[in-house]
Amino acid sequence: MAATPRSGDVWTRPRGGRRPKLTREAIVEAAIKLADAEGLDAVSIRRIASELGVRAMSLYTHIDAKEDLLDLMYDEVAEEVLVQGTLPDDWREAMMEIARKEREAGLRHPWMLQVAGRSMRIGPNGLRHIEQSMAAAARLTDDPEGMLAIVKTVDHYMLGFITMERQAADAAPQRVQTSPLEQSYVQLLVERGELPHLKPFLETSFYRNDSFDLGLKWLLDGIEHEYRGK
Repeated sequence: MAATPRSGDVWTRPRGGRRPKLTREAIVEAAIKLADAEGLDAVSIRRIASELGVRAMSLYTHIDAKEDLLDLMYDEVAEEVLVQGTLPDDWREAMMEIARKEREAGLRHPWMLQVAGRSMRIGPNGLRHIEQSMAAAARLTDDPEGMLAIVKTVDHYMLGFITMERQAADAAPQRVQTSPLEQSYVQLLVERGELPHLKPFLETSFYRNDSFDLGLKWLLDGIEHEYRGK
């Protein structure tokens, strides 16, 4: 049974507990390691307590519920997305650097995609990340709505790309054993000459790593043309 919820958000609540072994940081770290290794479904209060060698009820001294823990986990890895130091002066370089760091973090922590958007509560690192992204967009336009539209467009591209990239990686063991070209109906379509442009990719891969920067470049080209090409 969970403890009675306290007022305020998870980032401003007092941090309880006196045992050095059990801290909020240790709980979040254990949860992230577990999610990285086994997926988000493996994360539970009981499982994390077991990993830390404490009673499950001890965790409620530091967090009220699993939802709080997910928020803390997401905000912790959001720090990995922050560009350290000064952003590049050029808006395109700044945006590309941020997007690359987002992609790297998303590939290290695939569960981030499941957590993203499930909560309207944004932590300190999440806010800093949004601020950096808006600062990059501000190098192109001073219209707040335009800045937000740019940031959302780039984020949607990045999220879509790494979602498909993760799906391709997860399916890789099966593809090693079974190529699409080994399926009779695919062979038939290829032999009929119905898939001349698709055939090379059926033989290799749809999700080449070097295509991320290229697609992002095309996207930024279009955005820049919208603001500077008229």
